[in-house]
Amino acid sequence: MAAVLLTGHGGLEKLEYRTDVPVPRPKKGEVLIRVAAAGINNTDVNTRIGWYSKVITSGTGEGGSAGFDTVDDADATWTGKALEFPRIQGADVCGRIADVGEGVSRHRVGERVLVRNMLRTPVDYQPFACWTFGSECDGGFAQFTVAPAAETYAVHSDWSDEELAAVPCAYSTAENMMHRAAVGAERVLVTGASGGVGLAAVQLAKRRGATVIAVCSATKAADVMAQGADQTVDRGADVISALGGGSVDVVIDLVGGPQVPRLLDLLRPGGRYAIAGAIGGPVAEIDLRTLYLKDLSVFGCTFQEDEVFENVIKYVEREEVRPVVSRTYPLNAIAGAQEDFLTKRHLGKLVLIPPAPTA
Repeated sequence: MAAVLLTGHGGLEKLEYRTDVPVPRPKKGEVLIRVAAAGINNTDVNTRIGWYSKVITSGTGEGGSAGFDTVDDADATWTGKALEFPRIQGADVCGRIADVGEGVSRHRVGERVLVRNMLRTPVDYQPFACWTFGSECDGGFAQFTVAPAAETYAVHSDWSDEELAAVPCAYSTAENMMHRAAVGAERVLVTGASGGVGLAAVQLAKRRGATVIAVCSATKAADVMAQGADQTVDRGADVISALGGGSVDVVIDLVGGPQVPRLLDLLRPGGRYAIAGAIGGPVAEIDLRTLYLKDLSVFGCTFQEDEVFENVIKYVEREEVRPVVSRTYPLNAIAGAQEDFLTKRHLGKLVLIPPAPTA
């Protein structure tokens, strides 16, 4: 089959498009999926360049194309363990079940499905443990992939494959932040609001009745407003000057970096700060007095309760949310697609399309 192999941590040259990769076989409790579309995410880039290693202290953009000079392979993944190479990346998968392993009903063959990107079965459902699809195991940048049957969800929707492939990572990440921070009908600020997760967060916060303030570039403000934001703040502006200290109930942060102290100042007493990304930089200097004197709650959001992804599937089927796909690319153009992704000029998601199987 055709697939993209990640051969090591580094630059775009580590992505090797091949057409002679063996088609995987589903094991007990697994399904074989013919991939129709696979979304691109920050985690694909971060994993490739080894950004999760604690020796890296800069933002994703600095090493996004060429990689970093120094990476500690031992802790350069979500789990803090060494990645096994070659690896087929791709956390976002939309496709159809082509075969099943032992113990899985053959009635599932032909189902149109989405795979939960934060897998729980490989870790036996231990608390706060998961594998990232396309990181700790092979993912969707291929014509075929295998996944646990229990975490492969039939989805009943007339959306395109590209739209459905834009859902798993972005919407489960954003919904997890809403879930953990118990977002309701209150004032919510979303950073990085024009990206895939950011737009998902805007839509999901509005779904919960929130007044949404979106941080994005001025050139994308109108588009982000069209997705449900009530107000935008330019990403280069000082949020305190723009909105006033203590004026927000919840911050949904997808950027991190040096702006974090100002975001904490933005929160009201008793406010909540949820973070699930740090493309602006993984290191921030904060005043701990701000945390305890304002009784703030901080939520680091990676692990997802089962209900999070299950709810996302329901929202899709009820058309309560809808992703924005800016552009699609053939799978063999993955390097160019990731270069475009790194520019952050697009709105929403970029999606890869593998070639149709010949047999």
